[in-house]
Amino acid sequence: MLPADDRRARRVLAVLLAVSFALITLDARNPNSPPVAAMRDVAATVFGPLQEGATTALISPVEAVRARIGNSEPLSAEVERLRTENGALRQQLSTTVVNQAELRELGRLLQVAGAGEYRVVAARVIGIGPAQGLARTITLDAGRTDGLRPEQTVINGDGLVGRVLAVGLQSSTVLLTVDPSVAVGIRMEGSREIGVVTGTGGAVLTLQLLNPQARLYPGDRLVTFGSTAGRPYVPGVPVGSVVSVSRGADGASRTVEVLPYVRFSSLDLVGIVVEQVRRDSREAVLPGRGGELG
Repeated sequence: MLPADDRRARRVLAVLLAVSFALITLDARNPNSPPVAAMRDVAATVFGPLQEGATTALISPVEAVRARIGNSEPLSAEVERLRTENGALRQQLSTTVVNQAELRELGRLLQVAGAGEYRVVAARVIGIGPAQGLARTITLDAGRTDGLRPEQTVINGDGLVGRVLAVGLQSSTVLLTVDPSVAVGIRMEGSREIGVVTGTGGAVLTLQLLNPQARLYPGDRLVTFGSTAGRPYVPGVPVGSVVSVSRGADGASRTVEVLPYVRFSSLDLVGIVVEQVRRDSREAVLPGRGGELG
């Protein structure tokens, strides 16, 4: 059973609804009748506060939303400002990362040049692709104005990159060691055996020693043997290490594969050797077994 207060409220509501319907009916039949007008005034007095409260309850949330929308311009400007600052910070972070990577690469290049006592001109790779019918070439942003000449050795922080093929006023073309037309004289670390590595156009070089009976093992390292006046290759530049040795069917011939130290697919900063101070750096430029230069 409902409490007495609830029952009383329901009766009052029922009476008010009945009166409202009666007023609507009388008003429609005789709107100008004095009794009807008097009853309309009484109803307005009774129902007015209720109607106002209901209207306020409905309109207040709408007005609040409208007020927020009206104040959205400063909020949008703040969001746009934060987006701009965020973009600038991202760009600054990206530039900082690139600069740090370039500094590390330059430091490694100078370390190699110092160990071999080479004077180098630093240059950046600005293009890659075939040139003059050759398969593996890169373009540098340095040329004759920087002291570059054809047949100079090109290195980076890992070792031998290639040799200068052609030189323009402010740019030059380098033939990479992995090109199939390239053959580089080398010397083995430790045994001092000499031979030639040849490019394959792929990820490895092939090695042929002057002494076909010389012992070789995976992990053996080799450096450039050097050429007359240091052209096209100065001596002592790290080339790579042996990764496989396989015998032919006759048991006499063998195939030796060498993995270059240089990652040719990610070349960026290189050094062109414009002067060699020492006659032969031998294995001084090779990294030590712990990672440091020997």
